[in-house]
Amino acid sequence: REIREAILKICARFGDDYWLKKDKEGGFPHDFHQALAADGWLGIAMPEDYGGSGLGVTEAALMMQAIAESGAGMSGASAVHIPVFSVQPVVLFGTQEQKARILPTITSGEALVCMGYSEPDNGSDLAGITTRAVRDGDEWIINGAKMWTTMAHEAKWLILLTRTDPDLAPRRGLTMFILPMDTPGITVRPIETLHGVAEFCEVFFDGVLVPSERLLGEVGGGWSVAM
Repeated sequence: REIREAILKICARFGDDYWLKKDKEGGFPHDFHQALAADGWLGIAMPEDYGGSGLGVTEAALMMQAIAESGAGMSGASAVHIPVFSVQPVVLFGTQEQKARILPTITSGEALVCMGYSEPDNGSDLAGITTRAVRDGDEWIINGAKMWTTMAHEAKWLILLTRTDPDLAPRRGLTMFILPMDTPGITVRPIETLHGVAEFCEVFFDGVLVPSERLLGEVGGGWSVAM
């Protein structure tokens, strides 16, 4: 009840006119996102050591429900579920250096993270992805494409699922990376949908060089991280 009351109080500052304008014009609701960040809600399910509240997914779900029912709908919920849920692979599998560098920027509202999972020919078939990461010394070379990557055009960080060993069983040859969206070779193209303009994106990878310290979890452990 306390979570719902606090969230609905913030949402009351963003009425129907605000969300109707977002529906018509598109664009990320930065001021709404910052209002929740200012009161610490973006870190609701993140460790206290990194600026979070140390609560869980249940509390986060209650927050999301309150946001949606306030009149914000999916436009408001999407703006918040990205930092709340999408960063969980870093919370669970990131190195101490990765967590210290990335999580505080998410909880503070400074940065967004996006998730490169679905592909043009592999939507819900996550084990069938074809985006390749090939080792080259201490680096990896990534080529391929992702589809429906929410807020990729706004995000600072990308959690990217790749195929590193095509000879293994589909779920065993996957590896996860986390890398900055401004890495050379990454191109983002927003997709216009009925839900609005520029929430979902195509992301293309053309010879993207990624150092090994960008691995999220172990080589070949991408399926576990994704789940």
